[in-house]
Amino acid sequence: MATYTYPTFPYTGPADLMQGAPQRKPLVVIGAGPVGLAAAIDARLQGLDVLLFDEEDSVSFGSRAVCYAKRALEILDRLGVGDPIVDKGVSWNVGRTFLREEEVYRFNLVPDAGHKRPGMINLQQYHLEEALVRRAEALGVDLRWKYKVVGVEQLADGARVSIETPDGNFEIDADWLIVADGARSNVRRQLGLDIEGHVFKDRFLIADVIMKADYPAERWFWFDPPFHPNQSVLLHKQSDNVWRIDFQLGWDADPEEEKKPEKIIPRVKAMLGDEREFELEWASIYTFQCRRMKNFRHGRLLFVGDAAHQVSPFGARGANSGFQDTDDLLWKLALVMKGLAPEALLDTYDADRTYAADENIRNSTRSTDFITPKSAVSKLFRNAALELARTQPFARKLVNSGRLSVPAFLVNSALNTPDVDAFDGDMVPGAPLDDAPVRLVGQDAWLLDQLGNRFQLLAFADSVDQLDPVVRAQAAALAGGAIPVDVVLVTAHAGESAGLKTLHDRDGLMAQRMDARPGTCYLMRPDQHVAARWRRFDVAAVRAALARATAQTTPETVAA
Repeated sequence: MATYTYPTFPYTGPADLMQGAPQRKPLVVIGAGPVGLAAAIDARLQGLDVLLFDEEDSVSFGSRAVCYAKRALEILDRLGVGDPIVDKGVSWNVGRTFLREEEVYRFNLVPDAGHKRPGMINLQQYHLEEALVRRAEALGVDLRWKYKVVGVEQLADGARVSIETPDGNFEIDADWLIVADGARSNVRRQLGLDIEGHVFKDRFLIADVIMKADYPAERWFWFDPPFHPNQSVLLHKQSDNVWRIDFQLGWDADPEEEKKPEKIIPRVKAMLGDEREFELEWASIYTFQCRRMKNFRHGRLLFVGDAAHQVSPFGARGANSGFQDTDDLLWKLALVMKGLAPEALLDTYDADRTYAADENIRNSTRSTDFITPKSAVSKLFRNAALELARTQPFARKLVNSGRLSVPAFLVNSALNTPDVDAFDGDMVPGAPLDDAPVRLVGQDAWLLDQLGNRFQLLAFADSVDQLDPVVRAQAAALAGGAIPVDVVLVTAHAGESAGLKTLHDRDGLMAQRMDARPGTCYLMRPDQHVAARWRRFDVAAVRAALARATAQTTPETVAA
């Protein structure tokens, strides 16, 4: 690659793991792609020892996944890698859709102000993976490169993993096994586990080209452009002056032929013009797939990312949903492994993330059907919608060049406590909390940077002097429970409260987005999702909601 030097990660021999084999480890992760690395990092942040196996010794080849959505960036912030990722990537909010050469639709992913992160960044996957590897190393993840998993046996109390290395083969047992070995998951295949859905009969060419261009950092999508008639094309800017171009080819295209430079370069020249200098860096062919496993949990085996579900790339729902998998899973797994919650809590990982996967597959399928209509009637509808969108605002909502990744609102989760008070707005139980600017100890900060990795109770007050004395009196008791809840005071006016973390709602956006007023309380999960909310503080209600959010049978178990 002309713009990137691939690192080679050090191989460590397996002698220590072979002694007394099969050894037993509390947590093993298979696959050091973005999702597996995120799982391992999150495990360390939760205080868990983790052993990670990958059969390669470098990052993935080619740009691969490039679009990372606002929610994924917020998760990466919580994992401690958000800043280098955003600094290296290309931030964007605006997408434009064209019919031939005329714009017919435009969207803005973050139309309102007051968010730390943009709607999307574009960044080649190898940059992301290298940053995640360095973070995992710094946190003490036991990373084993050139360790190929050649077999997995499900046990009643874990899994037995067979490993092949340059220095010999061995077996290791895991109390818990996270499977993140990608769309062609060897583990899933070895265990004969199902994956159901559709493979769509169309092919797209990815062409990464290096060029200096003054195009804005936006997503541009063309239907039937003059440089690629009767097909579609997508353009994205990445870092290092690399531009991703996706050309629709049709199902009959020969993948091996279409990847040859002599086939790609004329397509790119037709698009950019003969006068534009460029260099072809990488190319690949992909097909649309919308599939998922029936269940993501199989005993003590937990499947995440593409190993569990696959969607077509338009909409950027692959890696982004994988990060949301680990975001949902690891705090639950940590509580179970520490003996603070029953294993039934992990059933909610399966239920909530299969629900999210179905939402992603549904949206991805609709995008695929619009981009590549499979019948004359579908194509007639698609073309009519595009033509009408030129002049009719109602038709622009029908244009679907890829509904972009948004976080799942887990409104049906068994962990939610239903509202007993009236609230307006989107921050319902199960929702990921919206970000907002705050002041912390006199300094500008962001709300989501103050949340996560533990349960927290956001208690709203007009000022520090007007905090409900019952909240103040019970704060220590909540923080000292078997599953601690940290009370965070949120005030409309600046000030600091002794003994309580205090956030000043600088612009009033927290109160606005959460429909909060003095006395309102929000119980937040470790993954920044809303667990419950009330108009007034009630410690018994908080403990009951905490018990429900951790699959406990009685509130007493979380208060002990």
